[in-house]
Amino acid sequence: MNLSQDIKPITYLKSKTADAINTVNENKRAMIITQNGEAKAVVQDIKSYEELQNSLALLKMINHSERQLREGKVTEQEEVFNHIENKYFS
Repeated sequence: MNLSQDIKPITYLKSKTADAINTVNENKRAMIITQNGEAKAVVQDIKSYEELQNSLALLKMINHSERQLREGKVTEQEEVFNHIENKYFS
């Protein structure tokens, strides 16, 4: 993050919205918007946002799987394959 370029006051966003959108789309870095000196929002290009959401979804699935393993909520591979065979191929 380049703080001098990536943090902007809300007045910048109000007066130069198109420039802000073009900037985040070109450099693929999020822009932090401040209000009264405090960070309040993030402007980000859609592709980076989608990648972030996909990464978060994957991490949530991994976390859920690890929790199920710790809790002993597992099914043996052979049992799963037998279930699939019986359901779809019998």
